[in-house]
Amino acid sequence: MKQIQVITNGVPAEINAAAQDLAQTGKDSLAKLVNGNGEGNDFLGWVKLPSETDAALLDDINKTAANLRDLCDVVVAIGIGGSYLGAKAVIEALSNSFAAYAPSNTPKVLFAGQNIGEDYLAELQDFLHGKKFGIIVISKSGTTTEPAIAFRVLREQLEKELGREEANKRIVAITDAARGALRTLADTEGYKTYVIPDNVGGRFSVLTPVGLLPIAVAGFDIHALVAGAKAMVQGTLSGECNAAMTYALTRNALYRNGKKIEILVNFNPKLHFFGEWWKQLYGESEGKDGKGIYPAAVDFTTDLHSMGQWIQEGERTIFETVVSVANADRELRIPFEESNLDGLNYIAGKRIDEVNKMAELGTRIAHIDGGVPNIQLVIPRLDEDSLGALIYFFEAACGISGYILGVNPFNQPGVEAYKKNMFALLEKPGYEEATAAIRAKL
Repeated sequence: MKQIQVITNGVPAEINAAAQDLAQTGKDSLAKLVNGNGEGNDFLGWVKLPSETDAALLDDINKTAANLRDLCDVVVAIGIGGSYLGAKAVIEALSNSFAAYAPSNTPKVLFAGQNIGEDYLAELQDFLHGKKFGIIVISKSGTTTEPAIAFRVLREQLEKELGREEANKRIVAITDAARGALRTLADTEGYKTYVIPDNVGGRFSVLTPVGLLPIAVAGFDIHALVAGAKAMVQGTLSGECNAAMTYALTRNALYRNGKKIEILVNFNPKLHFFGEWWKQLYGESEGKDGKGIYPAAVDFTTDLHSMGQWIQEGERTIFETVVSVANADRELRIPFEESNLDGLNYIAGKRIDEVNKMAELGTRIAHIDGGVPNIQLVIPRLDEDSLGALIYFFEAACGISGYILGVNPFNQPGVEAYKKNMFALLEKPGYEEATAAIRAKL
């Protein structure tokens, strides 16, 4: 079954023609990924990862997840950026929308270390008090400020409530194979550990233990997730399946024709955090050297009542990529009502998903007519197989697209600027000159 269908008939003919003019550049960019001879080639471990993932590793992750489920009512995954967003995206997409409010035999997976919110962390501590909880801490170095703070605070709480030896049974570290503060601590304390591959950057890490362990703890099928990605690998890398290539070429052609903002659209609220993951993947990969499409995301039809006017009639520097889910999991029909005071009897008996699909089609037509090109991506349904395929699709297209753009898609030098200022303002040892310089500025 074709996992991802890319439809570009919502894009002007001249843009599709321009995309074809980029075809050789796209092929050269794909070759850089396959052959590992482009910029950032020390971070290409994700390219063949789904095909190379050992079933024994997945089984071991499932065993660890089962152990955490036996010991814990709540598991807190601590990480930021790609160490948070991928797992959050998949868990939210696959979960019942009201799972947080319902009793369950599966632990609730919560997140920390993705911010420096004092109230957030204090409220999380209050929630965890008296509950059986565990920690998955994710960091290559163990010194990234946001997750390091969260881990120090929550580890102290866990050790106070259970004692150090028992607490250590409920902590899993996903970190570097041999180096760093977290690796040293994990080896000293005897935590169960998994390795973040050196050649996989954070935003490409959802199909490593970084994403797979929290997803497994939440009760979802990581074998199927990886299999869905694996199904995309061979066709994409061989060029037989041109979905990722079509998307990369089209968005670059749009960018070269003045469309500077890409809006990722979903018509299923469960995909909200998938949009957040996508924003990091493309923003951090392409936004450098004064270049890059600005990635934004919206949830329709909700945001049609807030952003719809701007999208329909604002500055024409935007295009939309719409993720369409072909099949809903549940069936719910609109009832007939004799009084018909709300005027809905004309759609009585229809499935709500049919109404949603017509809202989607009507919106796409309106926006295309309003000068907003539309790329449509169709996945069969929201399940592990489809999401694995979609993850790999976006990763592959991102690598191709970044090389077409002429940047290194696998570094993020700009991320360090705020950290240097923050460390200087906090008077971190070793930053004395920077502290003096920034104080002078202020």
